[in-house]
Amino acid sequence: MLKYRNNLDKKEIYDPIRRKWVKCTEEEEVRQCFILYLLQKKQIPATHIAVEKEIKVNGLSKRYDLIVFNRNGDPYLVIECKAPHVEISQSVVEQVAVYNKTLRAPLIGVTNGKSHYFFHINFENNEISYCDFMG
Repeated sequence: MLKYRNNLDKKEIYDPIRRKWVKCTEEEEVRQCFILYLLQKKQIPATHIAVEKEIKVNGLSKRYDLIVFNRNGDPYLVIECKAPHVEISQSVVEQVAVYNKTLRAPLIGVTNGKSHYFFHINFENNEISYCDFMG
């Protein structure tokens, strides 16, 4: 269950991965809902999830939304979260794909809380195929 509080008239939501209260934006609510999905439905340990960390992509500093790591500590899934009113477009998928050039996870995903799309990346032949991660 999501946890909310008001702090100096600002709404905050609790992030169980970062273990802190953060500003409650629409995108943050989507991120926190997806974190709960990963923890509760997919049974992914909290220690295998990272939130909003900086990476270098083509020499530029970028911040990904979520990464799920496998048991070896390698990136397994990179997820880009958007606010519910943001349409999941090709440019949103390309955003997470660009991050993944550095991270090299076999799965990438995008969600706005209403629509979710996940893709398997084959680095050997540079192909992307849709996969049903949510099913």
